[in-house]
Amino acid sequence: MLWFVLVGCTAALVHWAFAVVLIERCGVQPRWANVFGWLLALSVSFAGHYRLTFRGHGTPLHIAAIRFSAVSATGFGLNAVIYALLLHWDPAHYGLWLALTLALVAGLTYLLSHRWAFLRIPAGP
Repeated sequence: MLWFVLVGCTAALVHWAFAVVLIERCGVQPRWANVFGWLLALSVSFAGHYRLTFRGHGTPLHIAAIRFSAVSATGFGLNAVIYALLLHWDPAHYGLWLALTLALVAGLTYLLSHRWAFLRIPAGP
């Protein structure tokens, strides 16, 4: 669990920091910056979870990558909806809303990663 928290916090920090830089320095709209932040954080998250959090899982790289990408995309979909609602309510606090949204989605990501994305496929007969 400790590795999940460390890897997840690192990926969330990459996501958040990249999105905020895109918003503040490049003038990118917060919703688009959120997408780009997620895409960058996806690689950080997968690499860390594959090598550290769920090491020894035995799931082939390509299968784990596809499954984890599906888990992450599901989490991001939830993130995007919550973030859009919060931005609609108060756009001035985009950084706070993004941090809150990332924290809320983390639990779902852990459960789906643990129970499915890195679940070893049993060998055939």
